[in-house]
Amino acid sequence: MEKAAKWKKAAGGTVVALAAARCATISNDPMIPVTFVAPHCEPDLQCTATNKRGSWPFSPPQTVMIRRSDDTLRIQCKAPGGTKTLTHAVTSEMEHGKMGASILLDFGITDSITDKHRKYAAQVEIPGCVK
Repeated sequence: MEKAAKWKKAAGGTVVALAAARCATISNDPMIPVTFVAPHCEPDLQCTATNKRGSWPFSPPQTVMIRRSDDTLRIQCKAPGGTKTLTHAVTSEMEHGKMGASILLDFGITDSITDKHRKYAAQVEIPGCVK
C-alpha cells in the first residue's frame, strides 16, 4: 500500500508542476516587445500606443515593451508639426497553450485578471502614412 501512496503523491506533484509551468501568470512577463514600423512614412512620425494598461510613446521604426492586455492596442500617429493624424488598432490574441493549465489551478481567474495569457503581434506595420 505504501508504494501506491508514494506513486500517487509523486504523480500528483508532477501534474501540479506541469500545470504551473503552463500557467501564463507564472511563466509570462507582463510586458511584451512589439516592433512598430511605418515603411511608407516620413522619419519624424510621432506615435503613441495605448491600451487599458498604459500608454507608450514611440517613433517608428522602434521596438517598445507593451503591457499585455485583452484590450485592443490603439495607435495614434502625428506628422511633424501635428497637422494630420493616423490611427490604427491591433487586437490582442490568446497565447496558445497558456490558458488551459491555469484552468486546472484556479479556473483561469488569475490569468483573466492579469491578462498575461494575451499577446500582440511581434511586428506591427502602420498602414498608410501621415503627410
